[in-house]
Amino acid sequence: MKGRVLIVAGSDSGGGAGIQADIKAVTALGAFGMTAVTALTAQNTLGVHGVVGIDPAFIRQQMAVVLDDIGADAIKTGMLHSVPVIEAVCDELATRARGVPLVVDPVMIAKGGHPLIAADAISTLKARLLPLAAIITPNLPEAEALVDRPIRTLAQMRAAAPALLALGAPGVLLKGGHMEGAALTDLLITAGGIEEFTSPRIATRHTHGTGCTLASAVAAGLAQGLALRDAVARARGYVQAAIAAAPGFGAGHGPLDHAITFDPARLPAG
Repeated sequence: MKGRVLIVAGSDSGGGAGIQADIKAVTALGAFGMTAVTALTAQNTLGVHGVVGIDPAFIRQQMAVVLDDIGADAIKTGMLHSVPVIEAVCDELATRARGVPLVVDPVMIAKGGHPLIAADAISTLKARLLPLAAIITPNLPEAEALVDRPIRTLAQMRAAAPALLALGAPGVLLKGGHMEGAALTDLLITAGGIEEFTSPRIATRHTHGTGCTLASAVAAGLAQGLALRDAVARARGYVQAAIAAAPGFGAGHGPLDHAITFDPARLPAG
């Protein structure tokens, strides 16, 4: 049940998000993580302080040599910050990864508010990358940008489901963490309908990297042969456990404890 996951994303020097969180999550869930780094960030729990992009041709080379030699059972994308980067990644997916389940985390804004994608790249993301995905995992601000409508309530989340599916991916995990309240609800949207996953909100400021972690945990499940719904349920349980065990590092939004273990058999049904 090992499963090979190629992660195409940016680096977080603070270790809480980005490709560092991705590798930790994939490893914690028993899969094997490989990487193609798209950007370097100078980042800590207080925010992003600098970004250096990687040459798109070198991003493609990283993907190519891994896929040609080791292969992948799932691929996860995170920070793809420009049109040339998105196009390079899509071209490589078309060349070497047709049929491999793709999890797209449409990273747009860091926890501290720093933009992580060029404004002109969002249309390319929608046109080229999202239709290749098995599932996309937007939070509410990202979903609003993708479908150009406010999504601030659970009713608006449900109402946005058809527009999100129309972006081309057969699955959408719409994350409700940006809403207030004692409970947190995520929606798994497919052609078969909407399934709601609700859990108690954990009162903490240590939530840095939750989106990266969740998407990579889903990718690990798909790589290991889990059905989409089961991969999402296990990923949510893992992230909840990792938030609850957060080590408390940093003066801002601190990291999770990615090394946490939990019993998937004890997960609630929804």
